[in-house]
Amino acid sequence: MKKRSYRSVNVKKVDAERLAEAVRGERVVLGVDVAKERVFGSVMVARGEEVKLNIGWRNPTEARELVDLVTSLPAADLEVALEPSGTYGDPLRWLFLERGVKVFRVSPKRSHDAAEVYDGVASWHDVKSAGLIAKLHLHGASEEWPLRSEDERDLAAELRTMVMYDKQEHSNLNRLEAQLARHWPELTGGLGLASATLVELVKEYGSPDAVANDEAGARRLMRRIGGHFLKRDKVERVLEGAASSIGVPVIDRERAAIKELAAEILRCRVNGRAAEARVVALVDGQETTSRVGKVVGKPTAAVLVSGVGDLGRHESPSSLLKAFGLNLKERSSGKHQGQLKITKRGPGDCRFYLYLAALRLLTRDPVVGRWYERKVARDGGKVKNKAVIAVMRKLVKALWHVARGAEFDSRLLFDVGKLGFEVPTQAGTSPPLTTAAGPSERCSTSGLKHVGEGLQEAGLI
Repeated sequence: MKKRSYRSVNVKKVDAERLAEAVRGERVVLGVDVAKERVFGSVMVARGEEVKLNIGWRNPTEARELVDLVTSLPAADLEVALEPSGTYGDPLRWLFLERGVKVFRVSPKRSHDAAEVYDGVASWHDVKSAGLIAKLHLHGASEEWPLRSEDERDLAAELRTMVMYDKQEHSNLNRLEAQLARHWPELTGGLGLASATLVELVKEYGSPDAVANDEAGARRLMRRIGGHFLKRDKVERVLEGAASSIGVPVIDRERAAIKELAAEILRCRVNGRAAEARVVALVDGQETTSRVGKVVGKPTAAVLVSGVGDLGRHESPSSLLKAFGLNLKERSSGKHQGQLKITKRGPGDCRFYLYLAALRLLTRDPVVGRWYERKVARDGGKVKNKAVIAVMRKLVKALWHVARGAEFDSRLLFDVGKLGFEVPTQAGTSPPLTTAAGPSERCSTSGLKHVGEGLQEAGLI
């Protein structure tokens, strides 16, 4: 390809009649390299894969002008291929879909890896990227990118709200931990950092000396919040720690700031639970998502559908695995035999929730638990996370069938004869052996030991 083919023309200066003659009656693809402000597109004719014109425009002020120009071309067929870059390309995608033009998505990984194949040069810039995106689409390396349904958008919006409050709560808990380590280090030794009793106590008093000056009131508060779950010796240990704290004494403004931080944590917690309840209600109203929720829990089902869309719409279980980034890759050459690893190309939040769902499944379901133990033993007992990922992969394949109307039965995932279980006489006739997580278990699962370390070791986050 000649270097001058990478020159672009501003959309306002395009010779529309000349471009129309160049593409008349042809199958035309507009490849777009999406950006925040300066966007470039390549008009490519399918026959010969020849770029007829590179166009540049400013987003969003000139986007409609670009759409008017492209949709007015006398092409036999018009398609648009985009490289997803956050949400910057969504308005352009909407404008084309509104005109009835099919829009396709090209993976950024594919276009990046194919840069040198395109023209023999490893350089990478916006105009070249646009032409490469169009070419990859013509080679079938793209997927159609329609707008989500209103139900999916409703669910995604509520889920974003739930996650927002959840992240704010955990960020503020980290800030609170830092302040307690300085001013009240004994408190977290008696109560869990995220416990309602600790946060309410800090919100009310803000410092150990304030608790020491009102032991009776602090005792009543802890018993009221903790109830029968909070043992009396813990209450007394907190009071003793407050009276003999080695923390740096707080001044009035520091106490007020700490109390405000605890109040914000409680606010995020209340709003997060309200958002979660709305997510659960939306899941109940969506048949496919509700079926998935019976297996992995409604919040998890909402995360999965928000990440990759309706699970049943994917072509096959393998296609769904790929969407979640759980398909396997290998790099072997000569005598070197590479290990199988997951690609991690899908949304990380989905893998996080699937990991927790797999942990629940193997601890609650006797079939899955026994298979997991045997796999760990076969692998030498050292790398348990590989077995968890294997459970995740099997679970995803099962969810594809569940989304299409099948009943979940863990005995259909394994050769149960080798595990000592009876094989069901007919798929879907035996009752499920697992109990799905309820909505309140979204946070309680985080209490499993070493979950964070396991996710990092498994390469899921």
